[in-house]
Amino acid sequence: MIRHAAGRKSGRVKVVWFRWNRRVSTSCFLSRCNGSLPGGDKGRRRSRFTLCRRNKANSVKPSTVHSSCTPQAAKAVSNKEQHSISYTLSRAQTVVVEYTHDGTADMFQIGRSTENPIDFVVTDTLPGNQSPALGPAHPPALQSTISRFACRIVCQRNPPYAARIYAAGFDSSKNIFLGEKAAKWRTCDGQMDGLTTNGVLVMHPRRGFSRDSAPGLWREISVCGGVFTLRETRSSQQSGDAVDAECNTLVDGSLIDLCGATLLWRTAEGLARTPTVKHLEALRRELNAGRPQCPVGFNTLAFPSLRRNGPPDDRQPWAYLRCGHVHGYHGWGGRREPEAEHQERECPMCRARGPYVPLWLGCEAGFYVDADPPSHAFVPCGHVCSEKTTAYWGQIPLPHGTHAFHAACPFCIQPLGGGGGCVRLIFQSPLD
Repeated sequence: MIRHAAGRKSGRVKVVWFRWNRRVSTSCFLSRCNGSLPGGDKGRRRSRFTLCRRNKANSVKPSTVHSSCTPQAAKAVSNKEQHSISYTLSRAQTVVVEYTHDGTADMFQIGRSTENPIDFVVTDTLPGNQSPALGPAHPPALQSTISRFACRIVCQRNPPYAARIYAAGFDSSKNIFLGEKAAKWRTCDGQMDGLTTNGVLVMHPRRGFSRDSAPGLWREISVCGGVFTLRETRSSQQSGDAVDAECNTLVDGSLIDLCGATLLWRTAEGLARTPTVKHLEALRRELNAGRPQCPVGFNTLAFPSLRRNGPPDDRQPWAYLRCGHVHGYHGWGGRREPEAEHQERECPMCRARGPYVPLWLGCEAGFYVDADPPSHAFVPCGHVCSEKTTAYWGQIPLPHGTHAFHAACPFCIQPLGGGGGCVRLIFQSPLD
């Protein structure tokens, strides 16, 4: 049975993205980092994932409700071929809801567990694309706040192919268990519903996922797909108010937060309007073809290949993020300064003092809201993308821990600085 860990503050988050496609032959994506996970994409633990129509429907829907500890209720819970959700009201009373096969939809489950019922394994990522506890040389991993069986997404097999999200997922015994301390209630039609400990939050963008997008309001999704305002704290036993005018259907650009991982949902139609990696590579080559020059060393700068993720080379563009002037790396006194990326430096062009960091192009095309050239950088990480993309993500309040919200770079999830969280880059053209 599924028991959700107690809530605790966590600064770890990752951004992932999906798309649902009814055609079997297409691919699906999810990304929490700048194109891939820190240790590489492997099996069900990937930075992008495709939800495709299954050969055979595997979804379920509620059927019989057992309101007391009857033999039928005990049989439903112990039967490994029977899906069920158990709501413990007290030590003496448990309501068990049986679920039956639904041939009209496909179900996909997301969580931290590596058990077979999980289609997509989500693990914590530290800001800056770091993975917790990669070996003995690294510090011990903090306890994850992501549930082992966090949520499930149910996609219709026929038009209009709606995708709906629900809190909690079924375990290997096909059970979901909400303990005595979990928020739960009986609905007006006699059914049961409840919330998981740390909750599943969803935000739908206003005006779609495009250059005109604006953030919507964060809502919490219940085990049965109800929509609620946020609780006072992430793990409070008191639910928020029901929002009857909204539903749990995902749209292009919907954000899903699992308290430690933030997922970005992309539809096939939305991705058709999104720049491809090939287009981003063409923009990189066009930018390099302009031969931007360092105004101090007068050497030509060039953005590295999108697939390269090693340390900066001699031609890597660097920028003073207070003003946006782009330079090559220059160490004062003829030596490379230790920890240069974390120091404040004075720009020799305008004397503005601020972070001095290498610039990296954002490689994950699914995060872009348009196909414009890369012209702005996120502050303080230095990831570069289009102006509209930086403006959109700079106004998105991503959940942070169990109480806070802040904007973050989607490519590395570092919290953004003040002034909109981005800066316009100023390149110097070659003198010849």
